[in-house]
Amino acid sequence: QVQLVESGGGLVQAGGSLRLSCIVSGLRFDDYAMGWFRQAPGKEREGVAAISQRSGSIYYADSVNGRFTISRDNAKNTVYLQMDSLKPEDTATYYCAADTLLGRLRPAYWTTGSRAVVAFWGQGTQVTVSS
Repeated sequence: QVQLVESGGGLVQAGGSLRLSCIVSGLRFDDYAMGWFRQAPGKEREGVAAISQRSGSIYYADSVNGRFTISRDNAKNTVYLQMDSLKPEDTATYYCAADTLLGRLRPAYWTTGSRAVVAFWGQGTQVTVSS
């Protein structure tokens, strides 16, 4: 079974930091681009960041650019999202995703119809940022 398991979420005050991790099993990790997405209650899922198989291409949503950093360690089958200078508007459930096509994960190209096309999704981890 392919599994993507997120961890690292929690409750922090505005201006604080969190580091999310997503451990992937059941697939050849370096064949897949990875992405982070988030969904707040009553809102559509939106793209946050994406990284190519060998980390040569990285993309961020405008709302997080300069504050969040995506990275991956192919030896550990893990993708990370370092979240700094957190704002209350960052509050959401954060999901990691895997797909062989980086374009399906790029925040600028994301649409609601993309969700069903992306190959694999994690269960999500909650991030809450208080004022």
